[in-house]
Amino acid sequence: MNALAVWLVSLSLAFLSLSFAASDSDLRTSDSGLPNIPLGLPSPLPVPANNPLTPEKVRLGRHLFFDRRLSPNDTMSCAMCHLPAQGFTVNELRLAVGINGQTTKRNPPALYNVAYQRLLFHDGREFALEDQIISPLTNPIEMGNPSIGYVVDKIRRLPDYAERFRHTFGEEVSVATLGKAIASYERTLLSANSPFDRWYFAGEATAVSDEVKAGFKIFTGKGQCFACHTVSKEAALFTDLGFHNTGAAQLQLIPEKTVEVDLGGGLRVQLPRAQVDEILTPPGKDLGRYEVTLDPIDLWRYKTPSLRNVALTAPYMHNGALLTLEEVIDYYDRGGTGSEGQDPRVAPLQLTSVEKTALLAFLRSLTGNNVSVLAQQGPERSD
Repeated sequence: MNALAVWLVSLSLAFLSLSFAASDSDLRTSDSGLPNIPLGLPSPLPVPANNPLTPEKVRLGRHLFFDRRLSPNDTMSCAMCHLPAQGFTVNELRLAVGINGQTTKRNPPALYNVAYQRLLFHDGREFALEDQIISPLTNPIEMGNPSIGYVVDKIRRLPDYAERFRHTFGEEVSVATLGKAIASYERTLLSANSPFDRWYFAGEATAVSDEVKAGFKIFTGKGQCFACHTVSKEAALFTDLGFHNTGAAQLQLIPEKTVEVDLGGGLRVQLPRAQVDEILTPPGKDLGRYEVTLDPIDLWRYKTPSLRNVALTAPYMHNGALLTLEEVIDYYDRGGTGSEGQDPRVAPLQLTSVEKTALLAFLRSLTGNNVSVLAQQGPERSD
């Protein structure tokens, strides 16, 4: 079974589970309509003045997030690359699969606590959740719509949305209201109150093991992880929200020996990769933040990901090159790839096996207490 087939099977199972999806009552909110901020996350929650959170917006955005009709052939939704049961990313593949089985060039970033991100995507090309949705909707490899106007027009013609947009926004669907609805739902995907949070921020001495405490000491000391995955005395996103060249762009993945080629008329054949590469031009390399700024200093720089729920969001790095947390720890222990432009802070660490095990235990302690509820989310239910 090839990677695409595995992905399709996993998606089928994931969407079957949506019949048991969490109800709207599981979107825990305060009287103000804002979600309750769990222990360990900064307060207040960043919400733009022109898009205050309301339960109606969250419900509408949630429905849109899971609706495959937002693609031209009704096959792709936001949730196809950000599966709740897989940490709001895709665990089975290094890179996401978009419309018509096309492979994207990056691993989907997890959406936990995305409300706190100042810039979106691995390369930071967007500035607000309200605008972020335009890119995947119109990317020919992701959701494949020819234009954002095409999406708005399609939604406008779906009878189940017309009244909902008027009720929620007092107007019909537009690029602005579409973005506001989906952004509102994504801002509720908060997860913290992990064992680490209860120990570090609430002072529960027995919330974590001595091994986890030792791992945190390595994280902030010998391991040098703390330099980019920051923690304050009051809260922790475990990211500096900056961009760094960790050398991961130069990791050499073992290519598949054969490639499926569509010859037209429904005929597909498997050809040796070397033969295909001689005929076709391989896709261009991913150049990281340079693709946004065109500044050579940004070559192969990518945004520092949060480490919250990191045990659930494999594979790792922007290209999914590392499949397990153990591989990530080994990668940084040996000093990355040592490639040109690599951040000098990524250097050999000489960790012992005991230290690696402790660091792994610490990373696993960052799993929030509500991940099982978030994992069950799907389209709103009518009951």
